[in-house]
Amino acid sequence: MTKKERAAAVTELLKTVYPEAVCALHYTHDYELLFATRLSAQCTDARVNIVTEKLFKQFPTLQSFADASEEEIAEAIKTCGLFRTKARDLKACAMMLIANYGGRVPDTMEELLKLPGVGRKTANLILGDIFGKPAIVCDTHCIRLSNRLGFVKNEKDPVKVENALRKLLDPAESSDFCHRLVLFGREHCTARSPKCEGCPLGAVCPSYPIAK
Repeated sequence: MTKKERAAAVTELLKTVYPEAVCALHYTHDYELLFATRLSAQCTDARVNIVTEKLFKQFPTLQSFADASEEEIAEAIKTCGLFRTKARDLKACAMMLIANYGGRVPDTMEELLKLPGVGRKTANLILGDIFGKPAIVCDTHCIRLSNRLGFVKNEKDPVKVENALRKLLDPAESSDFCHRLVLFGREHCTARSPKCEGCPLGAVCPSYPIAK
């Protein structure tokens, strides 16, 4: 089985196990997903959702974020970790979206990467979830599982993993594939103790016999 064939097989198996491929972060507006993703750095999605439920009520519009002080935003997100840096980025991002993009989140990688605190992982999530474009969100789950599934070998660089997956995945499936991979990584193929017995990907996973 080639890497591309394995990627196609994994894609179909994950679709069976996780038919609903949804982002774990809660949001209503495009900028809210952008901000929630920024808050998720070194913080769990569950914690971010708790924080943003109150945050988006306290600052209900993009303009309210732009008008708020960094200290006010920092106080609201302080349980997320790195809250001062994140507060600075959220305010600066809100101001830039209003000034340069008419209050809308841009729909290209080039423009998204100009926004404060936005890297490729965040940009890809926005492109896939908000605009329905082919995207690969290369987080820790994606990197770990791409190695275990044999799509890359001993590779930890997210950009290199992203580029490798782009060559293997159907572009129309790539965004949902990454969401499903996160669910699979949390439930089955965990970082410290993968549950190989009964794994739904066992038949096509090159690490399965070794891990077992």
